[in-house]
Amino acid sequence: MLVPCLLALSLGWAEPPAEQQPYDPLALPTDFEAKPLDLTVHDAQRDRDVPLRVRLPNAEGPAPVLLFSHGLGGNKEGGTYLAEHWAARGYVTANLQHPGSDDAVWRDAPLGRRLAAMKQAASAGNLQSRIADVQTTLDQLKIWNEEQGHPLFGRLDLGRVGMSGHSFGAVTTQHVSGQSLGRLGPQGADPRIDAAVALSPSAPSRGTPAEAFGEVAIPWLLMTGTKDDGAGVTTQTPESRRQVFPALPPTIDRYQLVLKDAEHHAFADVRGGFGQRTRNPNHHWAIRALTTAFWDAHLRADPAAKSWLHGEGANGVLEKGDEWQARPAGK
Repeated sequence: MLVPCLLALSLGWAEPPAEQQPYDPLALPTDFEAKPLDLTVHDAQRDRDVPLRVRLPNAEGPAPVLLFSHGLGGNKEGGTYLAEHWAARGYVTANLQHPGSDDAVWRDAPLGRRLAAMKQAASAGNLQSRIADVQTTLDQLKIWNEEQGHPLFGRLDLGRVGMSGHSFGAVTTQHVSGQSLGRLGPQGADPRIDAAVALSPSAPSRGTPAEAFGEVAIPWLLMTGTKDDGAGVTTQTPESRRQVFPALPPTIDRYQLVLKDAEHHAFADVRGGFGQRTRNPNHHWAIRALTTAFWDAHLRADPAAKSWLHGEGANGVLEKGDEWQARPAGK
């Protein structure tokens, strides 16, 4: 297993000065504690509550905001391993929970009906609800950011927003970040989102990948695995997930990681021993490193992060058989 720079982990950012250190997206400050703040976004128009788990970085003042959308049957705890890392790196993270496609879908179903309930919840209606959840959350974050006395007052830089998600959360991410609905165009795209990360992306169910992704206008990072199938719920295959990247337009910076032998749940959190026997511990190191460098490059315009993504730095966190592609706009 590859590990982050132990020197950076032991010394934090202050010694020696950060500008003298090589860029390392896995280096963390020693004094950070990821304390979650649970909030609820209420959408009066839809009479819908969206639970939210927020983590704040150490630094005071506004910081870029990263949203995370969980997979089918998940909740606001989904993506914790990423949210904690990103928050330690100086980002405000907000993990959404989507009613109708969250863990209530399977928890409330009889044991023998849980898979069927999951398949039923993977619907176009729930996708539309998820898209609206993201938009409503961004609206509410703006209100809280301007509300004196609120824990988020003055802490959010909403001019720099990243969107991310896994599985059904990746589908959500794709639609709010530029995926087109055929002739209707990118109906769900939110102009407030500046960059996107999709873990286990999905090819479109209708039309061609070129039609679906040809109008994407912001940087995208895609991550999948050679065994990343539909987990028994969808018809996606490792091959179909890899159809998204070549369909992205050459006008944007775009990236793809394919992890050798990574299954669908390799991109999710590890809980209670689930999937332990099939997990490669280096996968989460690589996912943390590459997503962090992507955010640093495209939300902070950090040239060192972009050089790392396009140079040997990215390859340094990967193992034999992993595939990494980094294509800048215009190429």
